[in-house]
Amino acid sequence: MQRTVHGKERVVAKSIKAYAIGEEWPVVAPDGSYVIMQTSGPGLSDFTDLRTRKTMGPPEKTDAWALLGFSPDGKRLLLSAERVVVFDRELRSRLRLKTRLSPSALAGDHTTAAVLVGKPEKYRQLRLLNLRTGRAGAVVNVKLPRGQYIDDVDFDRSDRLVVRSKTATGVAVYQVSRKTGAVQPLKKIKRPNVATWVLPGDETYERWTEKRS
Repeated sequence: MQRTVHGKERVVAKSIKAYAIGEEWPVVAPDGSYVIMQTSGPGLSDFTDLRTRKTMGPPEKTDAWALLGFSPDGKRLLLSAERVVVFDRELRSRLRLKTRLSPSALAGDHTTAAVLVGKPEKYRQLRLLNLRTGRAGAVVNVKLPRGQYIDDVDFDRSDRLVVRSKTATGVAVYQVSRKTGAVQPLKKIKRPNVATWVLPGDETYERWTEKRS
């Protein structure tokens, strides 16, 4: 069942059966038509294309994958195990790279990935990695306001590089220049009075969104 933000529902598939072990939760592509089930294994279990009503098991017969993200058009999946691999929706390998870097997002060209640089929870730098050649660009200092850090990085549907940063009242989303690191505010979201909250594109739990006393 798919529900829009206006509350309308429609059946997207009647014949899909998915099985996973333990706790499981869905990660949905930006266009809403592709779902990956993550498990508490950890790992990934089922990959479902809602347009074709086809469910597949984990690629290359192993669940030892970490999901790094979707491309903005939802046509590519960025996964990592011993290597970073770009798969298409049929789970065919398109690019494969062995690297010590840890990409966090895949761009619209299906080749460029964003890599956060620095200490976890204190990220203020990033660089771009070419998944075809293995070459990484220069480290860019993201010019966030004082006291703010990069909590999430992605490429939007216009292929802009965007970061999300926790603020005193919620979160702010910024467009980032790939060359200079200059930021342009896109929107602010006020935090509701809850213990934890989930933002679009997040997993069901993100530790940085916990309410701190």
